[in-house]
Amino acid sequence: MMMILEAVISLFLVVGALIALIGTIGLARLPDIYTRLHGPAKASTLGVGATLFGSFLYFTFFTEGVSMQEALITAFLFVTAPVSANMIAKAALHRRVKCSENTQNKPFD
Repeated sequence: MMMILEAVISLFLVVGALIALIGTIGLARLPDIYTRLHGPAKASTLGVGATLFGSFLYFTFFTEGVSMQEALITAFLFVTAPVSANMIAKAALHRRVKCSENTQNKPFD
């Protein structure tokens, strides 16, 4: 039973790290602010959430009691990341930040 639990925890940690890495690469490589928001808002949130869930499982089953710190951090992350990405996009629209040339459906011309 413990070996299966360790495999599940390892799976969450590795998958979470890979998704966070993909989101970070997207943040660094995408051309403008509107497309860069997708990396940290979507992929990195899911990656960090999976990593925190793996940590939650580890500390809940291999120490005494339920680990509430990871659960609270995950809930805070899932609430604040989309809101902050939305606010950054609204600020960029308000400041009329230019889009990439390849962007379709540009917000203003």
